Amino acid sequence: MEAGGMAQRSNYEYLRVMWQRYQRASRATRSSLLDEVTRVCGYHRKYAIGLLSRTAAPRPPVRRVSRRRPTYSEESIRLLAQIWAASGYLCGQRLKAALPHWLPWLKRRAAVTPTVEAQLRRISPRQIDRRLRARKQRIKRRLYGTTRPGSLLKHQIPIKTEQWDVKKPGYLEIDLVSHSGASAAGEFLHTLDGMDIHTTWVERQAVMGKSRHEVVQAMTIIESQLPFSLRGVDSDNGSEFTNDHLLVWCQKRPAGRQIQFTRSRPYKKDDNAYVEQKNWTHVRKLVGWERYASQEALAALNALYADLRLFQNLFQPSMKLVRKERVGSRLIRRYDRPQTPFERVRACPEADPQKLAALAQVLTTTDPFALSQRID
Repeated sequence: MEAGGMAQRSNYEYLRVMWQRYQRASRATRSSLLDEVTRVCGYHRKYAIGLLSRTAAPRPPVRRVSRRRPTYSEESIRLLAQIWAASGYLCGQRLKAALPHWLPWLKRRAAVTPTVEAQLRRISPRQIDRRLRARKQRIKRRLYGTTRPGSLLKHQIPIKTEQWDVKKPGYLEIDLVSHSGASAAGEFLHTLDGMDIHTTWVERQAVMGKSRHEVVQAMTIIESQLPFSLRGVDSDNGSEFTNDHLLVWCQKRPAGRQIQFTRSRPYKKDDNAYVEQKNWTHVRKLVGWERYASQEALAALNALYADLRLFQNLFQPSMKLVRKERVGSRLIRRYDRPQTPFERVRACPEADPQKLAALAQVLTTTDPFALSQRID
């Protein structure tokens, strides 16, 4: 067999066997062994003598792979992980969109060289996920639900069977998240969670119990905080929502300013998919499953939500599902460019200019790292 027909590793295995025979062979036998090696391997006779005369058996050369210098330094990844942790462990695409908001404040806290800053601005979302993969850990917990179906005025509150005009802000999905711990006995705190479908703007308010008066009062506070007019409210079928108090609150308004009040189909959580997701990411994941039933806890929870309102609406980009595509058996979801809810609101002509100006001032003067530490 010629050398061209032998793999390199097989070639050296053959030479190792011939070297052992060559070391023990007589002078006459060595000559015939050399003839065989030159014929099989295609080597020059002098080169074959040098290989077989060595004190050790021939070994394949060590292949040295030239490694390129890393594109992103350890310092840049360390600072990236610092932003990632402070921003609430965003995914790569959302973290990439959040970096311009966080980098100016990071430079006040750490020594960021121009080279490191350029690397942080250049890094791609996929590279962010790859570099932070080892740091990502998640805790899974089970959920508790205390929603009870309401029976009053259901015939007056229509089920939402048509899609809202979500090209305008002001259409909120709302839900109540309980903080009862392992037992739903007695009175305890709830979080009224609301999300605007068009801008992904979120508002929350803690209430004691599930009384109609508390829910209406919380909705009044949420409406006053929205940077746009409230146009519609969609809830589940819990008695805290399907009652005459909330219905009157939506309808008894000046002409042209009434709020459209609808409810989801019973036992169909997907009808409120937007706020159901926020119940986990914006309430349960942060507050947990403990039981809170005191006025002190109520004040502390609303203070927390005041900070979270700024943190999540001004400094945490979100992605909106644009469409779904079916490719064979796979369902591919297409999302828009990550933006903060404030950026989406600012692009809406229906937004309140005075509230936008106040929020813009808060955005330029608020340190997100300090805000994140206060939330923690």
